[in-house]
Amino acid sequence: MPIETVQSQIGTPNLHVEAADGVTYRYRRFGRASTSDLPLVCLVHFRANLDNWDPELVDAIAAEREVVLVDLAGVGGSTGTTPNNVEEMAYNAIAFLDAIHLSRYDLLGFSLGGFIAQEIVLFRPWQVRRLVLAGTAPRGGHDIHLYTAGAIRDAAFGDAPTPTDLLTLFFEKSASSQAKGVEFLKRLGLRSAERDASTDLLVRDAQLTAISAWGVRDDSRLQRLESVQQPVLVANGDNDEMIPTKNTYLLAEHLPNARLSIYPDAGHGFLFQYPVEFAAEVNAFLGG
Repeated sequence: MPIETVQSQIGTPNLHVEAADGVTYRYRRFGRASTSDLPLVCLVHFRANLDNWDPELVDAIAAEREVVLVDLAGVGGSTGTTPNNVEEMAYNAIAFLDAIHLSRYDLLGFSLGGFIAQEIVLFRPWQVRRLVLAGTAPRGGHDIHLYTAGAIRDAAFGDAPTPTDLLTLFFEKSASSQAKGVEFLKRLGLRSAERDASTDLLVRDAQLTAISAWGVRDDSRLQRLESVQQPVLVANGDNDEMIPTKNTYLLAEHLPNARLSIYPDAGHGFLFQYPVEFAAEVNAFLGG
């Protein structure tokens, strides 16, 4: 039975909590809380803050359960310094979850957030019930040591990402996908009050170092996935150029209890191209 309903991503206030690691984390917690459904903790992509979550996506998920969005150390409105490795990022996330007294939760990680989510479920397997990995890759996966040369790399590395960069990184080149990308960009601007602080170049460089280390090709690292016994939804667009879709298939192959979902005419940002559809799939998976 529902016990609380609060506002959406667009209007929910920024919250802050000081954790045992000395970092004060900025986060948002909203949605339909209940006694039966666990909160869904969402970890975002490279160079992103709280405002980079598509409100149409997270609000549709929040219609059925609580959603928790967080800036990890050094990102957006959180204090501290962004680590240059995924393991420390995962420990930051765990410190935050301990600080808000979440001992059991579902987890959604997108892109870099998916790297972090994999470490969390390996470090704290007793706390994660179900896991969603979107547009991401296993440690030691294929063709992720450095982003694809050309437009993808230029857009990812730029000092000040532009709307055009986001369209390049997240959406397919087709007219239909690009049109959905323009709609997504408009939704990102819907929140007017208490917008999050932009990420800086120190965050970019630390996260790039972490991504590069994670992406060193090493097939032996795939064996780590055998330890993840939780049900996992692994999803991507059919032509992700940022984190190649072949890595989504690798996750599905090596995770013991995985469900694979591939969205057509879509790239890295498939979940923003299909926000309603993906939210429905996530809610059905978490409620299964």
